[in-house]
Amino acid sequence: MIIPHPILGPRDAQEFTYLGDATLLGRPDGMADGAEDAMHDYLYLRDNPAGLHRELWFHEQGDRSWLVVTRDTRTHDITHVELARDVALAHRGGA
Repeated sequence: MIIPHPILGPRDAQEFTYLGDATLLGRPDGMADGAEDAMHDYLYLRDNPAGLHRELWFHEQGDRSWLVVTRDTRTHDITHVELARDVALAHRGGA
């Protein structure tokens, strides 16, 4: 599988380490009301979709960047790749 790195261009997936569901970027606030339940769900509940899924990949054998890869789990077709930093900043409202 070839991952189109947003900075370096097409890279072989063997250069990367798969790190799971990209929703992990949205870690709950441990001090908020209901934090215990939210943290439980964050740590232990995962979707296993058939179809498009956003995943975290780490470019271990390259520039060591973190990517959010949107991939079809049935065909392995990659539809979109973003730097995880940009996704996290957008999730926080640019802060």
